Amino acid sequence: MKKVILYAWMLMVLGAMSSCAKEDLLTPEPETNTPEASYATGELLVKFSPEVTTLIEQAGIGRSGGLSRSGSPTLDEVLELIGGYELERVFPLNPKSEAQTREQGLHQWYVVRFGENFTTQEVADRLSTLGEVQRVNFNHTIKRAYTGKATPLTRAQLDRMITSRAGTEDPLLPLQWHMINDGTMFTSGEVVKSVAGADVNCSEAWTMSRGDQSIIVAVLDEGVDITHPDLKNSIWHNTDEVAGSTKDNDGNGYAGDYYGYNFIKDMPNITTGDIYDTGHGTHVAGVIAATNNNGVGISSIAGGDNTTPGVKIMVCQLFSGAMSGTSLQVVRAVKYAADNGATVLQCSWGFISGVANIYDWGAAGPATQEEFEAFAPLEKAAMDYFVAYAGSPDGPVDGGIIVFAAGNEAAAMSSYPGADPNYISVAGTAADYTAAVYTNYGPGTDISAPGGDQDYYYDYIGPNNQYGAEGCILSTLPTTVSPTGYGYMEGTSMACPHVSGVVALGLSYAAQQRRHYKAAEIRQLLYDSARDINAYQTGMKTYCRYTADLGPMRPMQMDLANYRDGMGAGQVDAAAFLRKIAEGGVAMRFPNIVVAPNTVKVVLPARYFEQGEKLTYTVSIEDTTVAGCSQLQDKLYFQGLKVGSTKAVITASNGESQSFVITVRQSTNQNGWL
Repeated sequence: MKKVILYAWMLMVLGAMSSCAKEDLLTPEPETNTPEASYATGELLVKFSPEVTTLIEQAGIGRSGGLSRSGSPTLDEVLELIGGYELERVFPLNPKSEAQTREQGLHQWYVVRFGENFTTQEVADRLSTLGEVQRVNFNHTIKRAYTGKATPLTRAQLDRMITSRAGTEDPLLPLQWHMINDGTMFTSGEVVKSVAGADVNCSEAWTMSRGDQSIIVAVLDEGVDITHPDLKNSIWHNTDEVAGSTKDNDGNGYAGDYYGYNFIKDMPNITTGDIYDTGHGTHVAGVIAATNNNGVGISSIAGGDNTTPGVKIMVCQLFSGAMSGTSLQVVRAVKYAADNGATVLQCSWGFISGVANIYDWGAAGPATQEEFEAFAPLEKAAMDYFVAYAGSPDGPVDGGIIVFAAGNEAAAMSSYPGADPNYISVAGTAADYTAAVYTNYGPGTDISAPGGDQDYYYDYIGPNNQYGAEGCILSTLPTTVSPTGYGYMEGTSMACPHVSGVVALGLSYAAQQRRHYKAAEIRQLLYDSARDINAYQTGMKTYCRYTADLGPMRPMQMDLANYRDGMGAGQVDAAAFLRKIAEGGVAMRFPNIVVAPNTVKVVLPARYFEQGEKLTYTVSIEDTTVAGCSQLQDKLYFQGLKVGSTKAVITASNGESQSFVITVRQSTNQNGWL
């Protein structure tokens, strides 16, 4: 997708509001946000003080229901003056994650809905003067800068590839230069626009790992086609839920979330068939986790194969047709992903770059970390929650990895949130390592990956007589967008899933090698293993602007020297990344067990021993009055019998033993949080 999905907003104003505010509303604090008119009216996202939060909870705020009194006389007086109000927790109560929710302060955030007596800006101004209110956040509307659909792969081209590659694993792999680039696809006479190896180095990486089903990537995007033949085996299932159910069987606040959740429509059904859907979510998912070696369609970075399952895609739908999500839906999706086992967050959207050309883009976005945090404090808090609490201290990674597109404004700075140092910002490249004509670059950019470059490959005619389409990224699409189920898109929003896929493949390899890392260590290994592509950022690059619409009609040039040292650490290299994964980290150990009386904790012992799937296990518990253990197939079931603690030892059939402690205590949940 050439123009990355983005939040639309204007520069915030850090001073007194205009004199048109009603007289009884006071001047806001400097931190008050002032977005453009693209936000939900009649409601705000508000962070209350701990004291007020306690009063609200004591008043009986429900899981998702509203409350009409805060318990604070001053706050209630102001809100009643505004004209009636209702409070709702931003994040539904989930007993399994409530401890870390409170530790991060996310339980203090509420949706405040009010009447029409005052504008949303006026209410924000007044609330920001109250000591009971710590932050006020507008509920921004997410807007896309891209409205066109993909270039479908034609039936004739698909049939030709299937015929010419009869008996091969994935017939469309030769068209996926971004996976394996032999340097010949875009070479014609003396004109060379392809370099051998200008890909993500999958061929070598696949000799080490094809992916692991314990690794979950949350795709925050349009819906994903969960029935696509190349994707159906890679979709995450919430085994504590029932497909098609309207009940919240697992108590996480989201009823029927079997494949993920449709946050834009607040329902479990994932959709892809709206006339205005672009297919972007399905396209992203295919790059990461289409099934390999199944004789159907494309290859992916970490999708496993017919014998070994690969990483799983958790669908967190934020767009549907012409409908765009809001800040509220974004942050709920981010926290949902962390609480339900995702370790990688795939985000092909962001703000406009802070140095974007305002004549082309209308307004620039945040240019500094301070501006980002002031404009989007709730989004920042939710994403930091993912970084802190996704993963597991007993798994391959402690913490989560968030991957963002750098942006498509050709601006000399990455967009936020990707520019935040705790997240990964991805720039886009062509099939010869050169910077794509649209990509953002420079400060805040962390790494590069193939994103396609249709305007650069204007002299190559692809499917449907589209100039340059084959210079884009080929992946899966819903049949409502492409009858063949495949097609082309481009942009840093396509470079982004290449990095998400490589991260997921690296975490898969860590799981298979029984290596454990911190999230920050994974990010650093990713950068350290990237290929230096500065040598390719030289000379003038000729392209034709708007090739998809006009053909080769508007030749232009870009000076590649401007991109030298601006493409992050270099191009992502899956094989080099996996080699570093094998060399570092610490060995995974069997975890200490925390369980409540009369409840059960389930553990897969194979995760903690080399070649663990081939072994059998015995468990010896020192004090069997405190806890017991039973085994069924590949799982161990630890039962809490009475409050206390006891030592225990697990011994594998290869003779390796590991000691651990079982603690039985009240008021715990299955994750061990109080």
